[in-house]
Amino acid sequence: MTKKRVAKNANGASLGFEAELFKAADKLRGNMEPSDYKHVALGLIFLKYISDAFEARHQALLAEDPAAAEDRDEYLADNVFWVPKEARWSHLQANAKQPAIGTLIDDAMRAIEKENESLKGVLPKDYARPALNKVMLGELIDLISGIALNEDGDKSKDVLGRVYEYFLGQFAGAEGKRGGEFYTPRSVVRVLVEMLEPYSGRVYDPCCGSGGMFVQSEKFVEEHGGRIGDIAIYGQESNYTTWRLCKMNLAVRGIDADIRWNNEGSFHKDELRDLRADYILANPPFNISDWGGERLREDVRWQFGVPPVGNANYAWLQHIYHHLAPNGTAGVVLANGSMSSNQSGEGEIRKAMLEADAVDCMVALPGQLFYSTQIPACLWFLARNKNPANSKKGGLRDRRGQVLFIDARNMGVMVDRTRRELTDEEIKKIADTYHAWRGEKDAGEYADVPGFCKSAMLDEIRKHDYVLTPGRYVGAAEQEDDGEPFAEKMARLSALWREQRTTAAKLDAAIEANLKELGYGE
Repeated sequence: MTKKRVAKNANGASLGFEAELFKAADKLRGNMEPSDYKHVALGLIFLKYISDAFEARHQALLAEDPAAAEDRDEYLADNVFWVPKEARWSHLQANAKQPAIGTLIDDAMRAIEKENESLKGVLPKDYARPALNKVMLGELIDLISGIALNEDGDKSKDVLGRVYEYFLGQFAGAEGKRGGEFYTPRSVVRVLVEMLEPYSGRVYDPCCGSGGMFVQSEKFVEEHGGRIGDIAIYGQESNYTTWRLCKMNLAVRGIDADIRWNNEGSFHKDELRDLRADYILANPPFNISDWGGERLREDVRWQFGVPPVGNANYAWLQHIYHHLAPNGTAGVVLANGSMSSNQSGEGEIRKAMLEADAVDCMVALPGQLFYSTQIPACLWFLARNKNPANSKKGGLRDRRGQVLFIDARNMGVMVDRTRRELTDEEIKKIADTYHAWRGEKDAGEYADVPGFCKSAMLDEIRKHDYVLTPGRYVGAAEQEDDGEPFAEKMARLSALWREQRTTAAKLDAAIEANLKELGYGE
C-alpha cells in the first residue's frame, strides 16, 4: 500500500454547504435548547440516511431481480438497514405538514429498531411530545429532504455523513462545556490519526463519545489507499445518550463497530476486558476526581502504580496501556498537569512508565482548541514496543531510551472569537516529525528543531525529575542570523546604548529646567 502524506481540509471538502444548512436548521430551533434540538435534528438526518441507503439498494435489486428486492439478507450483506414502508423518508416527507407528524416519526423510529437488532434502543422516539413544535418539525423535514437530493448511492451517503458530523461539531460548540462530553474537535482527532496511522488491525476507544476517532480512522484508511475492512473498531461509552449518538454517527458512515454501553464505565465494568488493540485513540474527561478509584486499589491494569483516588488521569493512561497489543500504539488527550504532577504518587507512576519505555512522544497543544474547557491540553503517545527487531512495523528504528517532544503551543488559527483549530499544514508538520523520528520509510531524516521538537534521552529526562513538558526540552526557537559579525554587532549595540543614555540624560535635564521655571524643585 502506498502511503500518501497529503492531509485534507480539516473542515471537510465543501464546508460552505454544511454551514449554510446548519444555519437554516438552527434558525428553526427557536427557543429550544441546543442540547434537546441536537437529538431532534440528528435523529432526522439519520432517518434520511438509512432511508436513502435502503432506497438505493432497493432500486438496484429491483433492476437485477425483483424477488431479491424483498429479501432482507440482500440488504444485510451490503451493510444496509432494512427500512419498512411506514418508516421511509418519502412517507414522512409527504406527511410533513400533518399535525400528527411527531407520532409518525416516532412510529418510524420504532419500526426501524424492531427490524434492525443493532439499532435497538438507539434512536430518539419523543418527536410526539407536546413541547415540540410540529410546524418546526415539518419545516426541518423539508430542509433535510434537500440534502443529497438527486445524488446516487455512495455519494448520497457521504454527503449525509459529512452533514451529520458537521452538525455534531456545531452542537458541541453551541452547548459549550457540555458539548465537550460527546465531541473531540476534528483537528485534534486528526493529529492523533495522522500520527498513529491506523491502516489495519484493531482500533479501540475506551471513552468513545460520539465516535469521531473512529470516523477519522476510517477516513484515513480510505484516503491513503487502504481498505475499510482492514480495521476492526471497538469502543465503550458510559453516557447512554452519547452512546446513542455514536451508534448513529457510525451507522450514517456505514461503519461496522462493536460499541458497548454500561453506566459503570471502562474502569469498573471493562466490557472489552480481553481486547488487545493495535491502535488506541482516546480523549478521556480531564482530571476526573469522582471515578471511584477507592474501589479499585488492586487491579491488574495498574502496572506502573496505583492511580490516586482524586484524579483519573493516570488510571486512563494505564487502562489504555493495558489494552495495547504487543506492538500497539496509543494517542491520549490529557490536561497539561498530567505531564508534571507529583501529587498522590502521580510522579512515581510517570517515572515507572518512562523507565519501562512506555512513553514514545509528548505533544503540547495550543490553548482554546476545545469546546468544553480552556484548560491547556497535551497528547501522550504510548508504545508497547519501541524495539524494531520485534515489531511488525518494518523499518522503524530502535527508539528505546528516547522520547520525542513536540511543542505545538504556538500553532493554530482562531476560527471564531473563542476557538482555535490546527491547520492542515500544522497537522502534517507534527505528524511528519513523528514519522521521521520513528524512522518510517520515505519519511525523511529527523532533526531537532529548537523551539519545536527534541529527541531526548532518558538520562536527560531523569535530570528533569521525569517531567514531560515539551517546553523544558525543545528550548527557544533560533533567531534568524542577519549575517552581521559578532564583534561589529556588539560595537553597534554598545554605541546605540550610549546614544540612548545621552539622549535620556539631556531629556531629564530639560524637564528639570522647565520645572524650575514653573517654581517646582527650588
